[in-house]
Amino acid sequence: MSLQVFAQLLVNGLAAGAIYALVALGLVLTYKATEVLNFAHGDLLMLAAFVGWGLIGPAGWPFWLALPATVAIVAVLGYGIDALLVRRIVGQPQFAGVMLTIALAFMLRGAVSMGFGAESRSFATPWTGQTTAIGGVVVADLSLVILATVLVATLVLLAFLRHTRLGVAMQAASQNQLAAFLNGIPVKRINSLVWALAGVLAALAGVLLAPITLVDVSLWFVMLKALAALVLGGFGSIAGAIVGGLLIGQIEQWTGVFGPDGSKDVVAYVVLIVVLVLRPRGLLGEAHGRRV
Repeated sequence: MSLQVFAQLLVNGLAAGAIYALVALGLVLTYKATEVLNFAHGDLLMLAAFVGWGLIGPAGWPFWLALPATVAIVAVLGYGIDALLVRRIVGQPQFAGVMLTIALAFMLRGAVSMGFGAESRSFATPWTGQTTAIGGVVVADLSLVILATVLVATLVLLAFLRHTRLGVAMQAASQNQLAAFLNGIPVKRINSLVWALAGVLAALAGVLLAPITLVDVSLWFVMLKALAALVLGGFGSIAGAIVGGLLIGQIEQWTGVFGPDGSKDVVAYVVLIVVLVLRPRGLLGEAHGRRV
């Protein structure tokens, strides 16, 4: 294998893994805040892709105006899902949250199909069709933009959670809601803001992924890859979500080149099963045991 081919596969794997990490981060945030695994997160991503297409294509908006508008729409929807629905099942078994978000996922999927149609489509970005030569390696500009965006979004998120009052309040509420409430933190509003923040991440992932894979209802499948990344990195760990996403992207990319036909589509789920059997806490997750 030439150095150029190796570098190309490495960059492609990092770009795909960065998307998985971004989606996994959104799942971690909502789970840590409300202990609800949001199975509709992938459908929010899919919805963002269609909204972005609608604003850029039929509406004729410039990309730099359509992007923040799409992010704002999905963030408001995420806030509303928690405030109007998820908040109503607080105290119920976790199975209730699972069924609620699965129902929401199917509703969003159906609404998008009815509103936009089921056919695939695409939209142009400022980097579509452009490449950059780095050390003799030609890299698609969109891949570099994805990597840069995910890196900046992750750093901003970590800085927000650690160095702002609202971010610290979010962490406190996710660790112990009763103690946070007794210290004057509006836990319900904070949880809704966390869901809005997860919606921002889903919207970014959708708008970045759509130009590569086309705008299609099946975009929600990326959440399943993000779940595999969560399990690999350590469920509930922000660092684990990032590491797991990048690793799944690399494993998928190299398996697609050197593995048998079709192996790229299933390798993430093979990794998920192997990790669950051999190391359930993942690479960076905390060990939880119970004496019986």
